[in-house]
Amino acid sequence: MTASFDLQWMAWTGPTIGFFVFVVCSIALMGVWEKFRPGGAPRRGVLGIDTTRGDRLFISYLGSGFIHLAWLGFLGTPLWGAIAVSVIFALAVFRWV
Repeated sequence: MTASFDLQWMAWTGPTIGFFVFVVCSIALMGVWEKFRPGGAPRRGVLGIDTTRGDRLFISYLGSGFIHLAWLGFLGTPLWGAIAVSVIFALAVFRWV
């Protein structure tokens, strides 16, 4: 039996592919960062919990998802503004959380 990859169930548009490429690249970049500069030891930020680099990346992903959903709900498309807010949010998370 041959493997068949039927990808018709998902809308593989340019933005969809770009999203998945970004997620894979950011996780790979975190791995390279840890390889060359180890020491992602937990630190206590404004949330009052200990977070590592990976935790802060995950918090950035979650927050960005909610930012995009709120943007779509209140303002609709295009999402360029949501992307800008998400980048600022991620920078703030990595700085202060």
